[in-house]
Amino acid sequence: MTPKKIQLPYVAFPTTAEMVSEPLGVVLIFSSWNFPIGLCLEPMIGAIASGNTLVLKTSELAPASSSLLANLIPMYLDNKAIKVIEGGVSIAEQLLEKKWDKIFFTGSPRVGRLVMAAAAKHLTPVILELGGKCPAVVDSLETAMDRKIAVKRILGGKFGCCCGQACIGIDYILVEKKFAPILVDCLKARIKKMFGENPRETNSIARIINKQHFLRLKSLLNEDEVKASIVYGGSIDEDNRFIEPTILLDPPLNADIMNEEIFGPLLPIITLKNIEESTQFINSRPKPLAIYAFTNNEALKENMVSKTSSGCLLFNDTIVQYFVDTIPFGGVGESGFGRYHGKFSFEAFRHEKPVIRRGFMPDIWFRYPPWNSKKMQFLRSGLVYNYFGFVCVMLGLKKS
Repeated sequence: MTPKKIQLPYVAFPTTAEMVSEPLGVVLIFSSWNFPIGLCLEPMIGAIASGNTLVLKTSELAPASSSLLANLIPMYLDNKAIKVIEGGVSIAEQLLEKKWDKIFFTGSPRVGRLVMAAAAKHLTPVILELGGKCPAVVDSLETAMDRKIAVKRILGGKFGCCCGQACIGIDYILVEKKFAPILVDCLKARIKKMFGENPRETNSIARIINKQHFLRLKSLLNEDEVKASIVYGGSIDEDNRFIEPTILLDPPLNADIMNEEIFGPLLPIITLKNIEESTQFINSRPKPLAIYAFTNNEALKENMVSKTSSGCLLFNDTIVQYFVDTIPFGGVGESGFGRYHGKFSFEAFRHEKPVIRRGFMPDIWFRYPPWNSKKMQFLRSGLVYNYFGFVCVMLGLKKS
């Protein structure tokens, strides 16, 4: 790449500086099971375009996609530069024992901690794309049209995307208590229009990825107080790993469903006295990957921007993917760190190296020991660009 010139402050001797961009070396990419093609290829494209070689570890939880990538990538890309590795946990552990120039991981915070701990042994930099509990703040929308559009976008972002099995999916809703009945009624009606009276038969909603995740979601619902808070849905089919889109109103805040990332078709609604309390509620919990806010209130929007922290903040929609090719995307805090997508994927796998060039002459004699008061006066004047003082010291007009 063409080096980028750096404008230096005025110095008394000829010096130039530039930024040289260089590849990192050999990188390791762990892809996820919920978007096993897209979330594999996007960081891979950035790594390759940046001039790196890489090893891609596909997810064993999506075996068909893993097999497809393992067979196709060597057919079309340089097998000396790109290796696809399949396998389970033991293979991943063996890979993490090696030294890499960067590790890119998409997955859960629990596994992210293990990846980071392994990387620390070699001081390997990491990008962690994790998740967390992403809230949707729903203001008391005044018009029927605003409510209709907001509800469609909430349900599409929650249930339409892998049945809630997405890191950027809505995890729970915050709403004013007085507006909650209206919102619940709108959600119920729209779920029936989107997924039919019997969602199990309409093939409009995905199944849970495997038995383990199904049982985890089932256990979230099985707590007595949680089960009592269900206001819509709740039916399950263990044989087919199907869970009906389910709405819960004010489940206990200390329940697992409000403390673990749900990653499934369960949507808790938490009521607040007033919507302004939403920022305090969000800030009392780990920083989310995304915050969604449906409101026309400019003051509330400004509060959300200035008083909350998240990987991204989106007003009046839920589909972050529409925008991520032009803006950086990544988490903060426990939702991850590092960013990619579009040109930022390219930048994520490169190192910006400053290069400074100067000649041997002139050589400044007072920069070297042994020190004395005159040398210190020269240095003090030079460091703050006090050229008048510098000349005074040189002419002996400034005493120590």
